[in-house]
Amino acid sequence: MIQPNRIKTLQSRLLNWYQKVKRDMPWRKSSDPYKILVSEFMLQQTQVKTVIPYYKRWIKSYPTVKKLASASESNVLKHWEGLGYYSRARNLRNSAIQIQNNYAGQVPDSLEEIQKLPGIGRYTAGAVLSIAYDKKVPVLDGNVKRVLSRLFLLRENGAHKKSENKLWSTMETLLPEKGCGDFNQAFMELGATICLPKNPFCEGCPIKSFCLAKEKERQHQFPPKKTGPKISSIQVSAAVIFNKGRVYIQKRKAGGLLGGLWEFPGGKVESGETEKECLRREIKEELGLRVRIGKKIMTHRHSYTRFRVTLNVFNCHIHSGTLSPSACDEWKWVNPKELEQFPFPAANIKIIDLLNKNFYKK
Repeated sequence: MIQPNRIKTLQSRLLNWYQKVKRDMPWRKSSDPYKILVSEFMLQQTQVKTVIPYYKRWIKSYPTVKKLASASESNVLKHWEGLGYYSRARNLRNSAIQIQNNYAGQVPDSLEEIQKLPGIGRYTAGAVLSIAYDKKVPVLDGNVKRVLSRLFLLRENGAHKKSENKLWSTMETLLPEKGCGDFNQAFMELGATICLPKNPFCEGCPIKSFCLAKEKERQHQFPPKKTGPKISSIQVSAAVIFNKGRVYIQKRKAGGLLGGLWEFPGGKVESGETEKECLRREIKEELGLRVRIGKKIMTHRHSYTRFRVTLNVFNCHIHSGTLSPSACDEWKWVNPKELEQFPFPAANIKIIDLLNKNFYKK
């Protein structure tokens, strides 16, 4: 490890560099703990450039904890629509409710209390406490792990608890007494812009003289690679069912995958089934209806963390049966122009866009 006197030099160089080059992000213009909390929820597993427009719309609609706590889940999910990992939106709303009810509307400023809130783990807690309250607590995201691994030639990637704990303790030893929020952000900024996974720009690194990987020209060996999850492919058939100028939609059951979002009915194509056979079976099982399947409206491919979906969408009409939905929390017949009022998964949004373009905006 670095000697204590050299740690101060590292801190100084990194903070000076950060003040000169830090990227312009809307949440960096505020010290409001709530706004920082919102940004950290959104930034989980999502790129900065994607988050910025969502953050701006969110803060315009929900500028305070109180405003978010009083919002309906449906409206919150609609604001999150397209950002993915929708449990984050539900956890953020539920956190706001608890903050409003249990902490007089103030985001807790202790590690113990803030981690009682839903969806807040060690990283989010550290980011909010250090940035908003200047608490001396570390952060550890993918960028920080990479910088630490290269800086000290640590064969750690956080793939298991022991590795994760070693990285946490290493980061903790580097923290300054004051300005921890800026220091944590500087470390993340370094990993995001300089110490890249591939082709790191070492010559532009403000702490390259401390980096053992740079000294030994072994940057590409650190951190050790993780074994990625197996990605499976799924074929899904979905129906846009028309009846008297209206379209059927249903709300996914709470607690399940994409729970609380609206969708067009359908399901997974089983082995040996055609796309249309799947659709007839799913609509009969879910809705108690037999449908006439018309032309295919679109085929859309969408990737999730552990699987890829090919969505085959058909124009349908009711042939017979009595509508009796059994696989949803709520259902509606809506005017197609009203579809944009409901929160849908990203793959379904493509269907709505196509319907609006081809059928309802002529």
